[in-house]
Amino acid sequence: MNKFVKTSVAALALVIGATLTTGSVEAAGAGQKLETRSWSVDGIFGKFDRPSLKRGFQVYAEVCASCHSLELVSYRNLSAVGLTAEEIKEYAAEYEVEDGPNDDGEMFMRPARASDKIVSPFANEKEARASNNGAYPPDLSLMAKARFHGPDYIYSLMTGYHEEPDGFELNEGMSYNTAFGGNQIAMAQPLDEDSVEYADGTKATLEQQSIDITNFLVWAASPELEERKSLGIKVLLFLLVLTGMLYGLKRKIWADLH
Repeated sequence: MNKFVKTSVAALALVIGATLTTGSVEAAGAGQKLETRSWSVDGIFGKFDRPSLKRGFQVYAEVCASCHSLELVSYRNLSAVGLTAEEIKEYAAEYEVEDGPNDDGEMFMRPARASDKIVSPFANEKEARASNNGAYPPDLSLMAKARFHGPDYIYSLMTGYHEEPDGFELNEGMSYNTAFGGNQIAMAQPLDEDSVEYADGTKATLEQQSIDITNFLVWAASPELEERKSLGIKVLLFLLVLTGMLYGLKRKIWADLH
């Protein structure tokens, strides 16, 4: 039993240490530096910051959606970030999707519905590259999972645009960014002070917008995160109770044998 307790304490210490880590981290790419910060979803009891999720969706809708798709998210899923059924219906209806065939055997376009996936801004990759000087804006559905230190990467990327330092050769059409590998990125700075006017009245500083879009993309990548953590806690509690019962049973059996 003592060994079990020691192992549990050591594991808890590792979890706490990982959760409380702050500062900056040198990422995998050359010259890539990420700012680490605490997020509401950190730790086993972490939860989504609902007001931030809704603001983050506003940032995506008004800024990011013109270039970046969110192909794994349906419009109806946006109820989880605070949109009402009517708001979802109105937002979806702004876009068209191909449907059919109709009675004549032809495909047709119709307004998007809540059950549809969020419509991509481009019909295909070639159109996307043609509209962005050859660069391909990635889908953001899993960005928070796909990148090293995903949330910190997204936040650092949004806040990492600066003038290139002396002696740094910046290629034509590129921007200097401290969070991007090689420090050159084809995407121009997407966010600035007051890029959006938040519906809830929150001041739209660059930092606030960066936090909100990060929270939204973390949700998009793992909408089931809260349910998964809740289940994990229940399983851990069950295992702790079961371990205690088995230990008590073991002592009872050995006591009877002696």
